[in-house]
Amino acid sequence: MKIYLLSLGAGLLVGVIYSLLNVRSPAPPLVALVGLLGILAGEQIVPVARQLLSGHGLASAWQQAKCAPHMFGMLPGRQNDQSKNAASVDGLEKHS
Repeated sequence: MKIYLLSLGAGLLVGVIYSLLNVRSPAPPLVALVGLLGILAGEQIVPVARQLLSGHGLASAWQQAKCAPHMFGMLPGRQNDQSKNAASVDGLEKHS
């Protein structure tokens, strides 16, 4: 129940901000996409800040917080061996 109340509170806050900026909801596509990018980037502030406070450098903090996979998904050609092995095992199970 707590997550729903937090989500409602975040939605209300965004609604107030949209109103102050005179943007109607649903926002125009470009405004909405920029807003989503801001949400994704904003989610990374706390994990990166925690890593920075524990003494890591910025690049290390970014990597430790796994920001790139969260913000950009798995980029082509960047899959690790574990995900390749999982995919091949899934394929074997389907053919059995």
